[in-house]
Amino acid sequence: MDYYSTQISKLIEELGRLPGIGAKSAQRLAFHIINMPKEQVEHLAKTMLDARSNVKYCKVCQTLTDKEICPICSSEKRDQKVIMVVENTRDLAAYEKTGKFDGVYHVLHGAISPMLGIGPQDIKLKELMLRLQGDVDEVIIATNSSLEGEATAMYISKLIKPAGIKVSRIASGVPVGGDLEYIDEVTLLRALDGRIQL
Repeated sequence: MDYYSTQISKLIEELGRLPGIGAKSAQRLAFHIINMPKEQVEHLAKTMLDARSNVKYCKVCQTLTDKEICPICSSEKRDQKVIMVVENTRDLAAYEKTGKFDGVYHVLHGAISPMLGIGPQDIKLKELMLRLQGDVDEVIIATNSSLEGEATAMYISKLIKPAGIKVSRIASGVPVGGDLEYIDEVTLLRALDGRIQL
């Protein structure tokens, strides 16, 4: 039995296709949108269409931007010789929020996952290797500590090391405020291996 009109049901269905949006959230969003003033809905729709039409990959780092070269890559304040490799633009944003990294990034837009049929050719590795033909001192691999992230990090490391470029991996371990009793063994071992002198 349909509780809602066809239009409302279609809106709920489309919103439910978004990642992280379940049926209840889609329903809440749909009713919120329906109750918004028409001008706001039109502005929201136009903003989404504009973003979809105008956002593209940065020609240098592959992050999402509305310019040919993103503000980070075009900044003279950034150290162009240090490249941090991340899986997606959200990871880049997370590091930028710290305000502590002054190098540049390379966004892979994924990670190697044989189980999902994602190979090296399916992520932005070729573009990274082209960048490394320039003047680069260090590549910091900041992929997730998942199985896919680790596989990607190892693959990238093996590709880059013969070029004589320093390759490092971000540390992983116990999160700030984390209780040791709830941390898995692999994370605890990594934290122990990555310990620092005080």
